[in-house]
Amino acid sequence: MMRKETGYKRRTFLKKGLTGLAAVGAVPGAVKAAVLGAAGTGQAVAGGAQAKPIVRTLGRTGLKIPVVSMGVMNADNPAVVQAALETGIVMLDTAHGYQRGRNEQMIGEIIKGRPRDSYMIMTKVPGPNREKAMQGLDGAAVRKAFLERFDLSLQRLGLDHVEVLYLHNNSAPDHVKNPDMIGALETAKKSGKARFIGITTHSNEPAVIRATIEAKAYDVILTAYNFRQDHREEVRKAVAEAAAAGIGVVAMKTQAGAYWDKEKLQPINMRAALKWVLNDPNVATAIPGFTTFDQLKEDWSVVTDIALTPQELKDLHFEEQVAGLYCQQCGQCVAGCPKRLPIPDLMRGYMYAYGYRNLGLAHELVGSLDLAGDACGSCASCSAVCAKGFDVADRVRDISRLRTVPGDFFA
Repeated sequence: MMRKETGYKRRTFLKKGLTGLAAVGAVPGAVKAAVLGAAGTGQAVAGGAQAKPIVRTLGRTGLKIPVVSMGVMNADNPAVVQAALETGIVMLDTAHGYQRGRNEQMIGEIIKGRPRDSYMIMTKVPGPNREKAMQGLDGAAVRKAFLERFDLSLQRLGLDHVEVLYLHNNSAPDHVKNPDMIGALETAKKSGKARFIGITTHSNEPAVIRATIEAKAYDVILTAYNFRQDHREEVRKAVAEAAAAGIGVVAMKTQAGAYWDKEKLQPINMRAALKWVLNDPNVATAIPGFTTFDQLKEDWSVVTDIALTPQELKDLHFEEQVAGLYCQQCGQCVAGCPKRLPIPDLMRGYMYAYGYRNLGLAHELVGSLDLAGDACGSCASCSAVCAKGFDVADRVRDISRLRTVPGDFFA
């Protein structure tokens, strides 16, 4: 999530934020007592400033993690990531492609010299359903390309292993059941380069989660899960099924676009949105993507108490039809588009640009879609209908403009 910086100073934050919680371990048997006080209970420990963070176990991995972790995708200030680790966050989530590899490189510099049992790293590599360079290759070549990308990720991070390696961005059951991808992931696990393996999904989550369970190969699922999803109850059921099968569940997209409006005049209640997801006991941890010290303070503030107040529930507008910026990724719009444009992906890029203020990520996503020169140019009117009432043509034309901007502009 991206929110307005209010000028909170790092020194002041660290002085207050480190109370009762210094550096924490990250592997079974190494997490310090300050964190483990709440482990296994799912309840915050009373005691005001000395309250212990809620810690949950990541499925059969046995890894114990505070319920708030860090999505580093949007972060470009190393001091914020450093402060997150010093405050008590244990898990850092990144990916091979974030910031064209610079995200992993930044994390590598930050963790250099830190005890290896004081942090965990999750990274992601796309498979042939998303990685154009892998499409059309035979099985052996696909596995080789995937593992080469993962090796590059390890090199950037300066590590010989990560805690979790994900097959990234899956939207269909066959993506997670692909035997070549399962084989590549299992190779990484057997080699010790990945302690555990998993998948990520941004759309069609219930079906993908259930296919992941059926595959009987994965340890962790990272799924989009938030209060704005029309199918949130179906996601909840699938998450419960995964947890019952011993799979650890991590939640992303918890802040659902960060703003209700493109103009950023109506921010979503971030604490309420994060608490809503964490109230599901089957979610081990969430990875909100803060980028400032204020946002770190705001997200970490829920780690000892996830109870939603009546006002926070009201702030989530469950009883109102508010479109916001969050695309459901339901795909209903695609059937009505004569060009069969990848509208859900474009809508996600729109959210990255206007909700998260991450133009670089939006540019990277739009550039990967091989759009025509003017995606909507020959259509007199738009026949694609959005389930949430978004003006599809307006948003497609708006975000498609990023194609004409050189990539090095965002470097």
